[in-house]
Amino acid sequence: MDNELKNSILKTGTTVLGIVCKDGIVMAADRQVTAGTIVMNKNTPKVVQVNDYLVVSWTGGAADAQRLGKLLAAELKLKELKSRSRPTTKQAANLTGSISYSNIRQPSMIPNIVGTLVAGFNEDGSTELYTIEPAGGTYPVKDYDANFGSGMPYVLGLLERQYKPNMTIEQGIELAKEALKSSTQRDVGSGYGIDIFTIKKEGIKKVVGQRIESSYTDE
Repeated sequence: MDNELKNSILKTGTTVLGIVCKDGIVMAADRQVTAGTIVMNKNTPKVVQVNDYLVVSWTGGAADAQRLGKLLAAELKLKELKSRSRPTTKQAANLTGSISYSNIRQPSMIPNIVGTLVAGFNEDGSTELYTIEPAGGTYPVKDYDANFGSGMPYVLGLLERQYKPNMTIEQGIELAKEALKSSTQRDVGSGYGIDIFTIKKEGIKKVVGQRIESSYTDE
C-alpha cells in the first residue's frame, strides 16, 4: 500500500496552495485536469466554496475529490442541525481527514487518493488553514502549504523565498499569483487557468479568475 500510495501521489497533476496572512487566508489552484499524459479538462475549479464559512482545494482523483466535497458539505450540515451550532474550521478539517482515512483503507481496485487544503473562518472571527494528506493525517498550517500536487516543488520553492510573516491579504494574493504562474510554466500537470479565494472574518470572496490561453506567433 505504501508504494501504491506514493505512486498515486506522484500522479496527482495539479497545483493547490494556501497562504496564511495576518488578516485572513488565501487559497488558490490551477484548472487543468489530466488523465496520465492527456489533458481531459481545461476549466475545472479546484478551489471550491463548500458553504458560507469554508473553502477547500483538492489534488488527486477528480471523482474522489468531487465525492469528498459532497460528503463534507452534507456531514457539516447534519452536524450543525444536530448540535445547533456551526462547526469550526478545525472540526471540518478533522472530518475531512477522517473521511480520507476511511476511503483509502477500504479494499478497492482503484484507491481513493485525495489531498486537501481546508480554510475557513470561525464564529469568533478567527481564520484557520489545515492540510490533509491523502492518508488522512490532518495538520494546522501556520504559514503556507501546497499539499501533494505535482506543482508542489515549484510552488514551495518560490514561497520559501518570498513568504513573509504578517503579510497582508493583498500581498498574499499577489504571491499566490506568482506561485501559480511559476508552476503552470514548468509543471505539465498544471495550467489553463487560476482561481484565487480570500477567507476573512467578513466572509469568503473569489478575487481572481483567469484563463491561460495559448497563442501561436511567427518567429
